[in-house]
Amino acid sequence: MTARRTILSLLLPPLLLGCSPPPSTTTNAIAPANTTPATILRTGDGDTLKVRSQNGTSSKVRVGCIDAPESNQEYGPEAAQRLKSLLPSGITIELREITTDQYGRTVAEIYSEGKSVGLQMVREGYAVVYHRYLDGCSATADQYVAAEEEARSQKLNFWNQSNPEMPWDFRRGKR
Repeated sequence: MTARRTILSLLLPPLLLGCSPPPSTTTNAIAPANTTPATILRTGDGDTLKVRSQNGTSSKVRVGCIDAPESNQEYGPEAAQRLKSLLPSGITIELREITTDQYGRTVAEIYSEGKSVGLQMVREGYAVVYHRYLDGCSATADQYVAAEEEARSQKLNFWNQSNPEMPWDFRRGKR
């Protein structure tokens, strides 16, 4: 009994001082310093939105490093609704621009209240990691991959299908 009390007396003080466990690999990415503010005008499907920048110009933005199901694909309407609930019209977000796509849209990581919206969409199973373009999110790539693995293992939303068709494959089949 004495040895047990000794062990507890050594372990208990750090626990009482509020030591926290190591950070999870699926914590939500915090907005980096190199972002620019914009106001949400509206969202489209699960990975596109329209914003107004500080200078008053509006532009279309594609959420970087993720791909959401298309509007006419299974879980597409749910993904669009979830993005809309995360980014209601009128709120201010932060954009970390990555590139411009072939359609002239800004591709960017989107942060709301300091947290990555794309990562949240993947974590909840409303979007998948777009591995082809993941290098644009190199600082957070591991978090995206871990979030997708977790959503897939829990069969969340898109991953609840027995044989989910990736959004990029779905688009290719519809053209």
